[in-house]
Amino acid sequence: MMIRTRHGALAVAVALLGTVTATACGGTAGPQAAPASKRDSGPSAPAGSAPGPKGFTLVASGDVLPHTAIIQQAQADAGGSGYDFHQMLAGVKPVVSTADLAICHMETVYGAKGGPFSGYPTFKSPPEVARALKDTGYDSCSTASNHTLDDGADGVRRTLDAMDAVGVRHAGSARTAAEAGKPALLKAGGATVAQLAYTYDTNGFPQPEGQPWAVNVIEPDRIIADARAARQAGADVVLVSLHWGTEWRDEPDEMQLSVAKKLTAARTGGRSDIDLILGTHAHIPQAYEKVNGTWVVYGMGDQVAGPMFTYDDHQDARGNMGSIARFTFAPPDRAGQRWTVRKAEFIPQLMDLGPPSRVVTLNDALRRAPGRSDYVRARDHIRMMVLSRGGAAEGLTMVP
Repeated sequence: MMIRTRHGALAVAVALLGTVTATACGGTAGPQAAPASKRDSGPSAPAGSAPGPKGFTLVASGDVLPHTAIIQQAQADAGGSGYDFHQMLAGVKPVVSTADLAICHMETVYGAKGGPFSGYPTFKSPPEVARALKDTGYDSCSTASNHTLDDGADGVRRTLDAMDAVGVRHAGSARTAAEAGKPALLKAGGATVAQLAYTYDTNGFPQPEGQPWAVNVIEPDRIIADARAARQAGADVVLVSLHWGTEWRDEPDEMQLSVAKKLTAARTGGRSDIDLILGTHAHIPQAYEKVNGTWVVYGMGDQVAGPMFTYDDHQDARGNMGSIARFTFAPPDRAGQRWTVRKAEFIPQLMDLGPPSRVVTLNDALRRAPGRSDYVRARDHIRMMVLSRGGAAEGLTMVP
């Protein structure tokens, strides 16, 4: 089956109304209550200091993109009745579930329970994806992408309703103006973490009538304002998820480089406004780089996707490769200072198309099947791309 990704324009779109949100992040409204940390294993305050907040480990992964072949696999895994994505994601559960905070990127919107569902070019995914993400260990997902408006306001509503029903938080899209004006704050270790999310475009679909806040669009000045509002609402750490870049391009494009430079340079009182940038959309693994002292992940690649074809209709194995980012944050010496990344790591992963289709972490998979040359090629390519902009010199390592 031929599946192609859609290439969007690189121009930065106009800013939306609303600021930090529970789903679209922005504004000055009062914060939502941050849930208790699901794990409590991060590094503590420096030795010899008064007891302080504990550090935390954050895990983030790339695009969840259920093409038709993936929907069919989930139906088969459910025994033909309903859709089950648990088996597909079981290979990454040990990594995701042991992090203090785990972030995914839900690129598509959900259809009504029972369908109909669709893959490329306008996606409508089974809502059962949300339960599998939750059970895998994900706490929150970015929902701003070029496919967020594939089914208009109804698609946004169904997607966020399904996530709410299973307890997965979300950033990047909203159902109401009120929702688009409340900060989304997550708890990890001793930190309050805000996740903001934005997309470069919506494939030409306009914002729903009367709902200019439905999905956040990338505009650097607005992102910086939202980050500052999140900090004022109590965030110790501000994460920005960006759906950006050029599909099938190994290197970050000029838009990615310029936006990353501007966002990481923003400071208030000498403290960086943004603590980490997590990129998606290119469908292939891209570099991690420290820019102005802040880690930028240009592209994590796909986590879940069917066979991927380039614009000239050639299947490209890179479209099923990805990296899982893992950053360990340490608390500051004094309140009000920046939380710092004590350890930066990545885990190579692959959507093994099988059959059956399964996500695997490559080094673990190679320990079980050392003769798999395709796994070796995938791992080595991911490592080369992730480290291609000097990350190793800044301490970035691959988890063995």
